[in-house]
Amino acid sequence: MKTWQYALLVFIGGCCYGALSTFVKLAYSAGFTVSEVTGSQFLLGTLMIWMVALFSKKKKLSLSKIGKLLISGIPLGLTGVFYYHSLQTLHASLAIIFLFQFVWIGTLFEWLFYKITPTMGKVVSIGILIIGSILAAGIISEGGGEFTWQGTVWGLFSALTYSTFIFLSSTVEKDTPPVQKSALFTTGGLITVLILFPPTELLNLPVFMGVAPYGLYLGLLGVALPPLLFSIGMPHIGPGLGTILTASELPVAVILSSLVIAEHVSLSQWLGVALILGGIVVGNVKFVSLKRESAS
Repeated sequence: MKTWQYALLVFIGGCCYGALSTFVKLAYSAGFTVSEVTGSQFLLGTLMIWMVALFSKKKKLSLSKIGKLLISGIPLGLTGVFYYHSLQTLHASLAIIFLFQFVWIGTLFEWLFYKITPTMGKVVSIGILIIGSILAAGIISEGGGEFTWQGTVWGLFSALTYSTFIFLSSTVEKDTPPVQKSALFTTGGLITVLILFPPTELLNLPVFMGVAPYGLYLGLLGVALPPLLFSIGMPHIGPGLGTILTASELPVAVILSSLVIAEHVSLSQWLGVALILGGIVVGNVKFVSLKRESAS
């Protein structure tokens, strides 16, 4: 595969995460709790990816490598828990702004752990993304709703754990087949969620059947697909560009909130979406040009 194809897979993985917040809000409106929504999402999402893994290429892994991949899935589970908690007390536009801080945290990780100083092009790209995120979330045009300390803390925690998961996706056990790696990531996330939210409510059949449609949707787009796409693409592009590409989640969140739950999206919000997409292009073009220079 070519570099742009790996980048596209990571971009799509970010889009999957952007499709979650609207349907989490719908699940809450239907009367389901954060533990029911998160538990069903990870349970059903993990089952989906293991069904694929059973018929996919695998390699024999030592117990230490399996343990490393399971532990690397902990941030995936924590991201869902923290972000869904923030959505309980924050307006969706504010919650996603806090999650969106993973954009610069990922570059910070790359600098701290790999000693890779961010290029001017990457700094410009991140600046464009942050300005675009403020506009796209409606902070200026709509006020963004009211802040709560609880929601703010949960949202910032979700940004930290999401950045950690993206970083680990690009660095841990790179030679493990992507589907197998993704299955172990999601299993680690599931174990984390089940420890925090023992599945007692989901043992009630009417409750499980009611939340299952939301769990299937959220499990596919929030648990099964992103780790798989990141496992394929991230090792080839790195966590710095990876965090820029996964910024695609915010435009998707804005578009779906407009189409699915008929939220008003102002002109400034659409301008923010355009800026985010532009920031992604700036970061990606710079990366591709650097790869070509190093190859030549």
